[in-house]
Amino acid sequence: MANLHALTALGAREAAVITVGPLTITERFDVALASVAARRGRMADLAKAAKAAGLPLPDPARWQGGTPYSAFWTVPEMWLVEAPFASHELIEGMLKAALDDAASVTEQTDAWVALDLAAPDLAPLLERLCNVDFRAVADGYATRTMIEHLGCYLIKHGAGAVRLYGPRSSAKSLVHAIELAAHSAW
Repeated sequence: MANLHALTALGAREAAVITVGPLTITERFDVALASVAARRGRMADLAKAAKAAGLPLPDPARWQGGTPYSAFWTVPEMWLVEAPFASHELIEGMLKAALDDAASVTEQTDAWVALDLAAPDLAPLLERLCNVDFRAVADGYATRTMIEHLGCYLIKHGAGAVRLYGPRSSAKSLVHAIELAAHSAW
């Protein structure tokens, strides 16, 4: 019988923690992720079901934290929803049960690599990586942007805290781009 082991997006058994100068890059494999899209003409029903389930549905370009669910807006009437993997490994089924037929829910956990970036000030790094005016946007800002030709989601948690979601298949390339930019920034 095969002896299989789960690997992180960066190909290890444990999450990577990488330090470059003042920057710490932490791979997060403890986050479950699903997309939630309102079905045509059902936004009011989705809003009602989401409220009952404790699922935030933030405004455009926004992230909203909650327990157990956090979410960020991606396109009109669609969000990516985060929850702790340990309790929400089956996030898709949990959300489908809570939202019934008001929304289409798709498992996203293994499609993305989640990286938390931490430094006293991330603006010098992010101005080298993407087109987000990081200093100008408020905490809770969420957007899709390009980093090294990769479509990524960026969530600003503070001047020194960002979560990035990038394609899992390009996780090593994304981390490499961040490391190179960090060497240039500091």
